[in-house]
Amino acid sequence: MPNFTRMAGEGTFFENAFTCQPVCAPARASLQTGLFATQTGVFRNGLHLKKNTATLAECFNKAGYKTGYIGKWHLGGVNPGFKGGQEPVPEERRGGYRYWLASNLPEFMSDAYNAVLFDNDNNLVKLPGYRVDAYTDAAIRYMNKNKNKPFFLFLSFLEPHAQNTADYFPAPDGYREEYTGKWMPPDLGALGGSAYKDTGGYFGMVKRLDEALGRILDALKSLNILEDTIVIFTSDHGNHFKTRNSEYKRSCHESSIHIPAAAQGPGFNGGGHVSALVSIVDFTPTILDAAGIDIPGHMAGCSILPLLRKETTGWQDDIFVQISESQVGRAVRTHRWKYSVKAEGKDPWKDASAGFYREEFLYDLKADPYELVNLIGIESHRKVADVMKSRLIRRMELAGEKKPVIYDSEVKTDSEKRRVSDSELYE
Repeated sequence: MPNFTRMAGEGTFFENAFTCQPVCAPARASLQTGLFATQTGVFRNGLHLKKNTATLAECFNKAGYKTGYIGKWHLGGVNPGFKGGQEPVPEERRGGYRYWLASNLPEFMSDAYNAVLFDNDNNLVKLPGYRVDAYTDAAIRYMNKNKNKPFFLFLSFLEPHAQNTADYFPAPDGYREEYTGKWMPPDLGALGGSAYKDTGGYFGMVKRLDEALGRILDALKSLNILEDTIVIFTSDHGNHFKTRNSEYKRSCHESSIHIPAAAQGPGFNGGGHVSALVSIVDFTPTILDAAGIDIPGHMAGCSILPLLRKETTGWQDDIFVQISESQVGRAVRTHRWKYSVKAEGKDPWKDASAGFYREEFLYDLKADPYELVNLIGIESHRKVADVMKSRLIRRMELAGEKKPVIYDSEVKTDSEKRRVSDSELYE
């Protein structure tokens, strides 16, 4: 990803950026609102944002910006059209974006070389080229049209998502072959899943996305607005290739929640390498802050800009994750430790939260960065689990959830005698 690397080097690279919900719609709802998924009401796929929800677009509209959305929305709550076709997203469910060229679920109504989206009037528009390139071309046309006005454009690619109608990763012609059989992340290599089948296509998609980022930056430069434009690149979640459950995400593991993130432009250029833990909910107020727009007081996230000024006092030392669809789960991660719990007897498609949970995972990310050794229930790490449990309960309450009861995991045979020191408990 040479363009992403260049952007991160010239601007700001967020080493420890995480989604707060490793499912498409909930994560996107959080990014649009700066709230956790249970606060938006979109705790799983298939739901839509509540009416009058304060979104990024609404904030920019009030500040006099032109606002546009291109690509995948997934917050319309419309018929996904599994047998072809798809209902367009009604105007009142578009989050306030004034220009619209999007669909709710392009993974069902389009494919790699058949990019189709709906316009403002719900007309179906076919865009030429590979889907990534088609969306990029549309974004460049939008930027050119609005180059003399302040604009906020949200460009939402589907890639590197799977093509759900066929369950594969359709890279551009010739790109899959370049990466098939090459480097494999150690956790995926150890656990298998669909990684050996799918990573070639996935990496090929990522390569084309990076090329698209380069084209966006080149277009801004040629329009003489690059120096005045903030560009942020990130993702809604990661991909564990069926190694942690039966599909691609919806788990607490790094491959599912750790996301790429970098920014450049005014306020970010020369920001360097930020190692603090940041969440998707933090990007929403950050975008507003960088544009000089007041941040709504109800947002759960915090602007990251003070970190760039080395103002780290009071910054969070953990991140909070809600998990749905595969389970009603919750997790908290510090720089060193990961702790996750799961509700028993709850329907993850119907229940947004629970009153009772049981411990499921504990990982030492310093000793085991690929999360291959689950330490939950091991006596030597009981103190760690207790500290992380307290952190998680606090985080759940801050997100507006009722204080839960979390049951300890069953004790496992402790084969190693080492004990965690008190100083390590809070890393």
